[in-house]
Amino acid sequence: MPASALSSSMQDYLKVIWTTQEWDDSPVTSRALAERFGVSPSTVSEALKKLAAAGLVDHERYGTASLTDAGRAAALAMVRRHRLVETFLVDYLGYAWDEVHDEAEVLEHAVSDDFVERLSARLGHPEFDPHGDPIPTADGRLPALDARPLVDVEAPARLRVVRVSDEDPALLRHLVDLGMTLGVTLRLVERHDFAGTLAVELDGTQRDLGHVAAAAIFVAPA
Repeated sequence: MPASALSSSMQDYLKVIWTTQEWDDSPVTSRALAERFGVSPSTVSEALKKLAAAGLVDHERYGTASLTDAGRAAALAMVRRHRLVETFLVDYLGYAWDEVHDEAEVLEHAVSDDFVERLSARLGHPEFDPHGDPIPTADGRLPALDARPLVDVEAPARLRVVRVSDEDPALLRHLVDLGMTLGVTLRLVERHDFAGTLAVELDGTQRDLGHVAAAAIFVAPA
């Protein structure tokens, strides 16, 4: 079943299940989905029952949810829509990277499959969105991204920022203030694990970065 044939709610559930496991391969629970959507576990259970009946998820009552092959294809189609819309908003309408997520959450449900493909062509078929997230191709393939969370890197190391989680707009604005945007090179000087910080040098200035922020930043060797 193509993503465009699903309700907005079903599209959202599939996309969230996939993106949750994109960052963390732990099982996705009904409880986690309820917290993510701000609804009761029983509401989530009913939604997952409908998705299971449509052959899109495998689900244990009040347990974990996983995507079937058909569910994964539909989820990737929604992720493609979302990330292409974010790219358009930044490249053509002058949005900042902390402003586009919520706009894309709305617009991704309003556009047709044909619009998405025309948008991709106009943008030059980008492989990554403004946050460095890989954009699935029309047939569901993901471009390779060799990166790891900054919080997991051992010091010392010279690194390049290649991806940042867009979950928290305030964090994105904070990183802009620090000059820590996509493509910049930084040096991880040392870890202060007991204090929950990393000493990072950027443009000759050293500062401490908390583990929460460092977990949202993905880096590759520079």
